[in-house]
Amino acid sequence: MDFIPTGFILIKMSLLHSHAPLVLVVLLSLVVGLLMVVAFRCTSDQKAIRTAKDHLKAHLLAVRLFQDQLQVVLNSYWRILLSTGRYLRLAFKPLLYVIVPLTLLVVQLDRYLGFVPIEPGQPFLVKARTGNADALDQTSLQLPPEMTLTAPPVHVPARAEIIWRVVAEKEGKYDLGIEAVGQSYSKSAVVSQGIERISPVRLRGRWWERIFVSGEPELPVNSPIQSVEVNYPARNISFAWLGWNWIWLFFVLSLISGFLFKSILGIEI
Repeated sequence: MDFIPTGFILIKMSLLHSHAPLVLVVLLSLVVGLLMVVAFRCTSDQKAIRTAKDHLKAHLLAVRLFQDQLQVVLNSYWRILLSTGRYLRLAFKPLLYVIVPLTLLVVQLDRYLGFVPIEPGQPFLVKARTGNADALDQTSLQLPPEMTLTAPPVHVPARAEIIWRVVAEKEGKYDLGIEAVGQSYSKSAVVSQGIERISPVRLRGRWWERIFVSGEPELPVNSPIQSVEVNYPARNISFAWLGWNWIWLFFVLSLISGFLFKSILGIEI
């Protein structure tokens, strides 16, 4: 008698687990949409924006009303361009206030939502790129006891890369050891069925790239290893019968929620 309720609970938990990324993106989009609208209200000249929009509407109306008078139409088009430029200038200032924190927020969220953690028993690839092809023969992978190699390493001299195929027996957060030319380095690997913070690659140098794609400390400057990468699957979120990259879905829903809160709060945008 207890089988049906227990099975129902398990199915319900499974559905909640599988839809957790979507729920998280929707909630974040609502919050960010509200915060962006409030920030726009606090950092913009609402009266000037309202005036610029009224002028723009008046000139558009003039084009329709006096379409048989060429001089009036041309003058209205010119004024439409001026009004559009004035409106964009007024709207650009609030954008400067939100673009930097929004970018940093997206970068941090991408650590959790951009990739799917490796599942137990799922083979995955570890790729190391060296400074030159000669170092490939002196490069090896050291695994924790919970992981094993499932194939011999593959050398790609043309790209100075060496690739290993690995499988993990159980969930956990692991440190993979990379030994190259007598030096040792580590790379994190996350094995889980939930939402975890993931860093797909560890890099040497290229600070601007590390900001966007790596959540780990920089490899030493004198390291023979340029990068170590774990090929986590990219996350696709199902929404409206489509598969979405979370960033696109986040921006679309944030814009929708922003316009919704704009109407509710009576804010000029």
